[in-house]
Amino acid sequence: MAVALINLTGVGMPSRVLFPTYLGFFTLAAASYYGVSDVEALAKDTHKFESRYLDRLIGPYPERRDLYVARSPIHFTDRLNCAMILFQGLEDKVVPPNQAEKMVGAVRAKKLPVAYLTFEGEQHGFRKAENICRVLEAELYFYSKVFGFELAEFVEPVQITNL
Repeated sequence: MAVALINLTGVGMPSRVLFPTYLGFFTLAAASYYGVSDVEALAKDTHKFESRYLDRLIGPYPERRDLYVARSPIHFTDRLNCAMILFQGLEDKVVPPNQAEKMVGAVRAKKLPVAYLTFEGEQHGFRKAENICRVLEAELYFYSKVFGFELAEFVEPVQITNL
């Protein structure tokens, strides 16, 4: 069976490498680009321009706090069972770095392979060409170590905890 790379976007949905089976799909490894781990914390911590955006996507906060908790991956880390790499711009005001840091801590605590790369001067979405290249190469390097394949060319290594 072939491994499919599916790029999902949206709140709390990282890129995922999935393996199709007759039972459905299961995640082999994940990559998160400035992803949301705690929607409730984001509702309290995002910048003014985005402050009411989640009300339209999820429901009014705090009235629908139950939905914010139910849609926050950080509350379901007991279900994590795969390697994860996270990328975050340190100047991100839309999804602050503490969102990625919470997930990194949860993955480390589960003793799963995890890597975390941050980028000075980057916001929500990487703009600098050298950082875009670094992110793509780092993700490839991460998958090569997790899945045990050799890279055709040298790629700057990424520190992976629990591998």
